[in-house]
Amino acid sequence: MALNKKTVDDINVKGRRVLVRCDFNVPLKDGSITDETRIVAALPTIKKLIADGGKVILCSHLGKVKNGPNEGESLAPVAKRLSEKLGKDVNFVADDNVTGEKATAAVNAMNDGDVVLLQNTRFRGKEETKPEDAGEAFAKELADLCDDYVCDAFGSAHRAHASVAVVTKFVREKGGNCAVGYLMQKEIDFLGNAVENPVRPFVAILGGAKVADKLKVIDNLLEKADTLIIGGGMAYTFVKAQGGSVGKSLVDDEKIDYCKEMMAKAEKLGKKLLLPVDTVAADSFPDPIDDPKISTVVVKTSEIPADKEGLDIGPETAKIYADAVKSAKTVVWNGPMGVSENPVLAKGTIAVAQSLADTDATTIIGGGDSAAAVNNLGFGDKMTHISTGGGASLEFLEGKELPGVVAADNK
Repeated sequence: MALNKKTVDDINVKGRRVLVRCDFNVPLKDGSITDETRIVAALPTIKKLIADGGKVILCSHLGKVKNGPNEGESLAPVAKRLSEKLGKDVNFVADDNVTGEKATAAVNAMNDGDVVLLQNTRFRGKEETKPEDAGEAFAKELADLCDDYVCDAFGSAHRAHASVAVVTKFVREKGGNCAVGYLMQKEIDFLGNAVENPVRPFVAILGGAKVADKLKVIDNLLEKADTLIIGGGMAYTFVKAQGGSVGKSLVDDEKIDYCKEMMAKAEKLGKKLLLPVDTVAADSFPDPIDDPKISTVVVKTSEIPADKEGLDIGPETAKIYADAVKSAKTVVWNGPMGVSENPVLAKGTIAVAQSLADTDATTIIGGGDSAAAVNNLGFGDKMTHISTGGGASLEFLEGKELPGVVAADNK
């Protein structure tokens, strides 16, 4: 899976209309943006296209709109914030059809270096549908607005949506370029190529609640990594598969045999599969989740009392995991080690984050909960790369081809 895609540095956009699929799926509260990370992440690509004299047409989805327009999920607040960040006016087109007359008129009036933002692509109602359900018609209308297309929305790259993948077919038909932006390129360089062609030793750390969510990731990483570390709720299914007693801990009984298979596979391939040796346990899951008064005990992971539930890796395990990271040259981490939202149960996740911060290895955080945990705990600036996609980064770690990546032109 060598990923050698055409980027914004490979195309000449002067005087050309460039449609850029961004990931502006930002959290909103009472119409205000509460976290602008995704807007900031899109700026380098947008600034490059403006500087090169392109007519920059931006599009994105926001929220989980299913059936047409919803005023609370308009991209208007994004246009306002983008204008401030870019220091120039971003013309927001409040056209619920997304590609209707207003959008066409706005694009036709553009000068080189101008920026237009289209309305939430999901307001159209055909963004996510199969091509035969008019997704193709929407994609063609998007392509009609532009000469070239740039995908910079890694968070949506695992979905074959009209504005992510289908649009490229029509842009290509008219002789246009289909490239990736700087954000997509960074994700391909780190997540895609690190897993396919890592500098060794390569250590992969997987956490989170359920084994079922990471089946293919575990399978793929066992083949690619030298050491696979398991933490979080998913560890207890492995421990039970070994014959341990895990009390009231989260267990996926349907996946016991799968865990046995994976442990056998690790042995056969000569890979290290590390599981927690001690656990921070409590009577029950904290309620509220961030309750600092929760009472805990540290017990052997294979001997959790029947009335207790494992909620974080213990101190001895944290030390073993940190030692495994010390010798690594590449580390990929997806999923917290425990209930990281709780100060008492975040210690295992903090210890692993600290070990990554202290190493000279290339450290890659695979989006979602682990990205949130690393940022919230103050380790974000110590990591080589933090992925902007949850589902997309998981599918990359599974070894899957992502429609948004595949759709871009090869160099």
